[in-house]
Amino acid sequence: MRGRPPARTERRLRVRHLLNWVNLSTPLGLLVARVGGARVRRGPRLLYLADRYRWRFPAGSAFTVGDVVITRHDVDALVARRPRLLGHEEAHSRQWAACLGLPFLPLYVASVAWSWLRTGDRAARSVFERRAGLADGGYDDVPVRPLAPVLAAGARSVLAAVRGARRSAGTGADVGRGTAG
Repeated sequence: MRGRPPARTERRLRVRHLLNWVNLSTPLGLLVARVGGARVRRGPRLLYLADRYRWRFPAGSAFTVGDVVITRHDVDALVARRPRLLGHEEAHSRQWAACLGLPFLPLYVASVAWSWLRTGDRAARSVFERRAGLADGGYDDVPVRPLAPVLAAGARSVLAAVRGARRSAGTGADVGRGTAG
């Protein structure tokens, strides 16, 4: 936010913070952090920092729900290694506000699916990760791959699964039709 007057920047932070409380994403983030056993404290730019989160899902060094940045690591040590990480996570906080809370989740999942389909990487072509800054989040920019072979391989997998289901559905078809003996 270089070049903006401090009052304007401060107003934007307060609006984002208020929106994430009203749309319930920050309370959800605090609940996720608490249930995951994280230690929660106030952080910079009206964020909450929750570290030592115990669950393995979701993957990644940190993730954000509303204004809550959650990590399995010690947040201070993580930020010391990756100084731009909180800026990346704050961008996700703005995305939660812009998506009005929970609609962010299916939109984010769809963008991750698109990224994986196009690159084999969950972040490289995710619009949310790109706009938050791939490098700042610790992600690489992976080139796109041709779509036709990926779709063909997926179609082959689906057909194989359907064929396998048909074969297994036929087993036991005669159960209960035996002759009385």
